[in-house]
Amino acid sequence: QVQLIESGGGLVQAGGSLNLSCAASGHTSTIYVMGWFRRLPGKEREFLAGITWSGGYTVYEDSVKGRFTISSDNAKNAVYLQMDSLKPEDTAIYVCALSNTGRGIYNYDFWGPGTQVTVSS
Repeated sequence: QVQLIESGGGLVQAGGSLNLSCAASGHTSTIYVMGWFRRLPGKEREFLAGITWSGGYTVYEDSVKGRFTISSDNAKNAVYLQMDSLKPEDTAIYVCALSNTGRGIYNYDFWGPGTQVTVSS
């Protein structure tokens, strides 16, 4: 099993920045990709960004491209999401995810509980 814990959420004004962190523990000997999603009440979970553990290849959802940056620290089994130019519509619960089965950068096996991000106008 793998456990994921996010941190770094909070309240920020529109135009501001936040940096989210996610630490993986447990059976982390094989990580293929880690990524970030967000969850809005009554809506499907939305993919935001993913990064491959080998090579650091990244992908982004169009609405956050150019504003959010995903990065990783393989030695710490951690992934980060730098969020700039935040908008009120970015308000959501942000969830970290990990894949240890290599099904591609959009498919994940483990999920964190999430951290709340609130952007005020």
